[in-house]
Amino acid sequence: MMDSVTLENFRCFRERQTARLAPLTLLVGENSTGKTSFLAMLRILSELRDGSTSADFKQPPYDLGSFDEIAHNRGGRGGRADEFTIGLEHAESPQRARRQAPRHCGLYTFRKHASAPELFRRTLSVDDTTVEEECDPDGSYRAQLRTAVGMWTLDAPSSQYGNLHLGQYRWFLDQPRRHPRFANDPAVPPEVKATSGSPEWSDEYADAFRRIPYGMTYFFREGPSAFAGAPVRSKPHRTYDPARPDPDPEGDYIPMYLSNLSFQHEQHWLQLKDHLAEFGRIAGLFDELSIRQLGRGGSDPFQIQVRKGDGRRKGQWRNFADVGYGVSQVLPVVTELLRPDTPGQILLQQPEVHLHPSAQAALGTLFCQVAATGRQLIVETHSDHLIDRVRMDVRDGTTNLKPEDVSLLYFERTGLDVRIHPLRFDKLGNVLDAPSGYRSFFLQEVDRSLWPPE
Repeated sequence: MMDSVTLENFRCFRERQTARLAPLTLLVGENSTGKTSFLAMLRILSELRDGSTSADFKQPPYDLGSFDEIAHNRGGRGGRADEFTIGLEHAESPQRARRQAPRHCGLYTFRKHASAPELFRRTLSVDDTTVEEECDPDGSYRAQLRTAVGMWTLDAPSSQYGNLHLGQYRWFLDQPRRHPRFANDPAVPPEVKATSGSPEWSDEYADAFRRIPYGMTYFFREGPSAFAGAPVRSKPHRTYDPARPDPDPEGDYIPMYLSNLSFQHEQHWLQLKDHLAEFGRIAGLFDELSIRQLGRGGSDPFQIQVRKGDGRRKGQWRNFADVGYGVSQVLPVVTELLRPDTPGQILLQQPEVHLHPSAQAALGTLFCQVAATGRQLIVETHSDHLIDRVRMDVRDGTTNLKPEDVSLLYFERTGLDVRIHPLRFDKLGNVLDAPSGYRSFFLQEVDRSLWPPE
């Protein structure tokens, strides 16, 4: 679970800022204040945290474009930044986040290569042990290890080793062990230099070099660590043809996922169906959901049906395409949250689209319930109804979520830059540390309604 993230010269964020994340983090602010860019950064960080030395800045649902579209443009003589930095900090596990658990930190700096961002500096830390790597434009490579007892530097010129890349020090250190013919070659591995006062280099410190990147990814080894949802989900269809249920941000695969589950894992399907129906009833959208198979096999077409009663009668089954558009927009979101194999981090954009305020509030309760189970939700929203429900559920102790388990990040534009204000709740559900601009529009509208112009 990410505890905080850092960004500098990234899109509309110029100054280095650090934002606190929590099991449930809500992103609020006006349009075009960087909330979606912030979500895109989190998805990229999930790749880098998992050990990658490259990142896809165009992977759906986020297309950040080329380096020139990502690096902050200061305007005027300031021009565009030559590099940008993003980073994260997390505890070894969500259960240990509030205690003295090992802290894992990563900072990643990108520069322009052709037209795309290229990772050229990486700093990884576990408690008081840090590895910093950097590749120069000429291909030379430098790595530095800092611990409580000393500091060592490894330099490798490109003329001897060809095109180098981050993580190269592992190759250097392992060559003599893997290939004995390198043992007498003075060029492999390059000399590791100790700074003044540091002990001589030994296998003990070489092992620390090797461990750091894998220590960063220890908690995230099993399965994908992040799911990113799109702001507009797929349209409902009257009849669905079977296809591979490959996950996608718009939720096109959700109907096929539900159909496969009903065929192949009946027990899981019944549990998920009950959870979906429970949310549907609370949100006032539907009371029951079913898969209607138009054949006897899993390769035959199928339909999704829902029904809603009046409290005394169950009502008729209706095709998914014949009910309100909000149902089709929220079903992929709710399914992702409730399915048992959902990744540990979920990034959502405007999940309240096309929903009545009562259904938006029900989403707030669902977010609290899911975040209380150990998953991390980061949600971009424009819904006051959703935020107010979260405030009240935390205040009333509806779930195990505490005030410190919720982070409210307010994005405020100041000229060409955006400032992120970390807000929090107290035990009574009040918003603390809010700047003057927070909710100013709503306050002005209320004031106008109470005191009309004469």
